[in-house]
Amino acid sequence: MSSKTLRRRLHHGDVDGKRQEHLDTSGLDSLNEPLLSGDDYIESKKISALEDLWDDERNKAQIHWTFLFSNLIAQWAQWLANIVLGSGSLIGRLLALPSTALYLQNNRLLPQPLSPVQEERLRNLRQRLEVPFDGSKTQHQDALLQLWKLAYPDRELPSLKSDLWKEMGWQGLDPSTDFRGGGFISLENLIFFAQKYPVSFQRLLHKQDGTRAEWEYPFAVAGINISFMLVQMLDLQAGHPSSLSGIRFLRLLEEDEMAFDVLFCIAFQMMDAQWLAKRASYMEFNDVLKSTKMQLERELALEDISSIKDLPAHNMLR
Repeated sequence: MSSKTLRRRLHHGDVDGKRQEHLDTSGLDSLNEPLLSGDDYIESKKISALEDLWDDERNKAQIHWTFLFSNLIAQWAQWLANIVLGSGSLIGRLLALPSTALYLQNNRLLPQPLSPVQEERLRNLRQRLEVPFDGSKTQHQDALLQLWKLAYPDRELPSLKSDLWKEMGWQGLDPSTDFRGGGFISLENLIFFAQKYPVSFQRLLHKQDGTRAEWEYPFAVAGINISFMLVQMLDLQAGHPSSLSGIRFLRLLEEDEMAFDVLFCIAFQMMDAQWLAKRASYMEFNDVLKSTKMQLERELALEDISSIKDLPAHNMLR
């Protein structure tokens, strides 16, 4: 049996015609839990939990103090331009930097008031986040079938409950059972990816890049987890985003109303690159997702990012 055949049969949880229940689950009880996990994996996570906690705290502290220091420099340059050189002079105008002052309150960063465009687009995005996936709604059923057409344009549409959905990376016969906390927006993200960057979408769907693991991550369910990770990372469910990544994202949203959907595509492509670099396999998905989140946070923290296309990883999309 070829490795490709073995990979597919293990992915579908069906070896020698017998279903392996521990591989083909109905999905997560919540997207706060690991996507794919087992007893050995859980034990290893317990051992490394304290180290991960310290790593996270050190990373947060480093980003926080770096940002505050750069903000202090910006304010000093503004003062120098206005007081020493004069704000009306040519040199003064060149040195004058826009104020990006943030204030610290209860260990959270508070940005300046949002512009009307930011307010409107953030409100629209939150409305999308509030829509759960409902398999009984015709609109949601049609969206699933649209995703299938985009993924497999030369194949017939399956029924809404079919083994064929597993080929796209859903974990059961019925894709609606895999959404859970991801909501309808995660399906919209996948459709946007297939329409906007079809080459990258197809390469990830069919695992065409690099040397793949015997047990690969399920494509569709990975997408749902990426959507959920972005919502948390960008602090979008808060009344006013106060994480550094969330504040920086608001700038990108002002430039591009579809910034969240594009960021999803970037994150998916970045995750697959991390997957290949780490030579990861089925049980290591959550570690790869964590690394992806950290890389995205670093890119969003770059000072010269003014639009979603300025992110270095955007160049990976085709």
